[in-house]
Amino acid sequence: VYGTWDLRSLSGPKRTGIKFFLLLFLSRKRRNNSERIDEPMKVYKYGANVDTDVIIPARHLNDPSPAALASHCMEDIDPDFASTVEAGDIVVAGPNFGCGSSREHAPLALKSCGVKCVIAPSFARIFYRNAINIGFPIVECAQAAQEIQAGDQVDVDFSTGVITDTTQGKTWQAAPFPEFIDGIIKSGGLLNSLKARGVAK
Repeated sequence: VYGTWDLRSLSGPKRTGIKFFLLLFLSRKRRNNSERIDEPMKVYKYGANVDTDVIIPARHLNDPSPAALASHCMEDIDPDFASTVEAGDIVVAGPNFGCGSSREHAPLALKSCGVKCVIAPSFARIFYRNAINIGFPIVECAQAAQEIQAGDQVDVDFSTGVITDTTQGKTWQAAPFPEFIDGIIKSGGLLNSLKARGVAK
C-alpha cells in the first residue's frame, strides 16, 4: 500500500481513478491554503540587514521562474523556510530589510512562497520599490517588529494598518498604504495597475 505506484502498470479505469483522486487532493490543498490567507498566520523572524543575497542566493538566479525562486528562498539563513512556509505566513525582521543588490527576484521569491507580507522597522529603498512594483506588501512598524516573536500568530489589515498578534493579544498601528500604492498592490503590481487604468497594454 505504501510503495511507489507506477500508473502505467494499472488498467485504464484504475489509472483514471487514481489520477482523479490525486488531482482532487491537490486542489483541496491549494484551496485550503488560499482560504487561510486572511486568518492569523505564523511568523518567521529574522534580524537586521537581511540582504537580497540571503533572501534568494545569486547562485539560484539561473532559473528566474517563481517556483524555482520560492524553492530556494531564505535557504542560507533558514534552510527549512521554503519547505515549511504556508500561504499567508508573515516574515518579521530587523531594520534595513532587503539591502544589497537591486534584484527584483528577492521580493518575488517571498511572494512566490505565499508570504503575506514583511514587517520591519525599515526597508532598503530599492527593495521597497521592487516589492510595490510586483504587488508584494511591506509594512514599516518598529515596535511590532521588535515585539512580535517567531511562531506568533499575526494578522495585518492593510486597509487600516493595524497589526494584530493573537498569540500575545497585542496590536500595533502602522501607517496604511497611500491610496495609489494600495491600488498597485491590490492590482497585483505596477504593470497590472497601469493596464487597469488603460495606460499600458
